Amino acid sequence: MEYFDSHCHLDPMRFGAELPDVLARARAAGVTRMAVIGTRAADSEAAADLAAREPGLVAAAGLHPNDVADAEPGEWERIERLAREGRVAAIGETGLDWYRTTAPADLQREFFDRHLRLAQRHSLPVVIHTRESIRDVLDMIREASSRGPLRAVLHSFTGTALEAAEAADLGCHLGFAGMVTFRSGADLREVAKTVPLDRLLVETDSPFLSPEPLRGKRNEPAHVVHTAGCLALAREEPLEALAAATTANARRLFGI
Repeated sequence: MEYFDSHCHLDPMRFGAELPDVLARARAAGVTRMAVIGTRAADSEAAADLAAREPGLVAAAGLHPNDVADAEPGEWERIERLAREGRVAAIGETGLDWYRTTAPADLQREFFDRHLRLAQRHSLPVVIHTRESIRDVLDMIREASSRGPLRAVLHSFTGTALEAAEAADLGCHLGFAGMVTFRSGADLREVAKTVPLDRLLVETDSPFLSPEPLRGKRNEPAHVVHTAGCLALAREEPLEALAAATTANARRLFGI
């Protein structure tokens, strides 16, 4: 059985010398493909370097919405360069976060728009973070889609069934992470049941959001099997079918 962790952070700052063991554990668990997501220029470049030397990995380059106020001179240009040089398979992590107040709303909107336009310019998918902001995120996706084709994933999705349906209608994929496995995640599991199979992705958001039964421990791509198993159970689908579908969806999204 093959799994694709569609969203993980594997830069040296977070895993250091343990990274080879982390990758080996993932592959031993059947997680043969991973999308390594950037949040700043430095870890985006590290993700691109890692994907260039490790089979089965792809990278995304972006500035996280919580970090845009701290962007250094030339940092956005480094993101653009990674896209222009074809070193990444996606743009992001970008989006809007109204839960934290580390970056002004107007600046978050500006950078989200920059990422959307960059993704469209290079025909790349965009990886989107949304926290207490999904209405505004969907509105900006709709506006961007009016300019031309746009592929997107709402990662670590926690919205309602209506919001999931609207996102799917806009052509988005929906990524489900460890929260769907939590005891408090019954409502989210009901939402996951409504998502069309061809729009569903599984992810870890490593090193964050460890799924049950590993809450409290550092997350890593091998653990995506727990999220996939929970989704298969909730959706009453064979695990083999869900793993195959989510892997095929991620391959298609990232152009593999």
